[in-house]
Amino acid sequence: MIWVKICGLTRREDVEAAAAAGADAFGFVTAEGSPRRVEPEDVPGLAGGTAAAGYLVTVDRRPGALLTDAARAGVGGVQPHGRYAAEAALAALDAGLAVLFPVGVADGRPDLTAVPEGAMPLLDTAVPGRHGGTGRSFDWGLAAAQGRPVVVAGGLTPGNVAGAVARSGAWGVDVSSGVESAPGVKDAAAMRRFVEAVR
Repeated sequence: MIWVKICGLTRREDVEAAAAAGADAFGFVTAEGSPRRVEPEDVPGLAGGTAAAGYLVTVDRRPGALLTDAARAGVGGVQPHGRYAAEAALAALDAGLAVLFPVGVADGRPDLTAVPEGAMPLLDTAVPGRHGGTGRSFDWGLAAAQGRPVVVAGGLTPGNVAGAVARSGAWGVDVSSGVESAPGVKDAAAMRRFVEAVR
């Protein structure tokens, strides 16, 4: 069964709707300037009592700061972007956290050599100056035959995710803007249709 992460959750009712839809994991964005930003200490109130795995999505956080944020958020996983991503990922793995490691995909086959052993590659559309949440997709065929499981993100919607899974052979998918009614506000019906389309 394909693993599904719904990212950019900012409201308790959206977390509950994502859980009811059957999502396996939730993403909580702490990056400055994001319309989906939440504080790490807000995450327990958003996700408490749900069975899905929580991932803290960070940008330019040093390893120590990332681990502190993850502890405050009470999550079991992280998704480190930007500067220090590799060092932060290694520190997180050493601390027993799951790691989704972002890999930007442009026109060619994605290069997974920088992905630390034990981390899950997260293939997303490469957009200069952006760290996901762009709503833009890449050629999903480029994700196929990587020789290891990958998660695909970028421009996924209820209408195209089944095709993305078929073309990419992805182990999992990650969606944010494709199931929103406004930035940071999820659409319960869209989340349900997304998960149904995947499975």
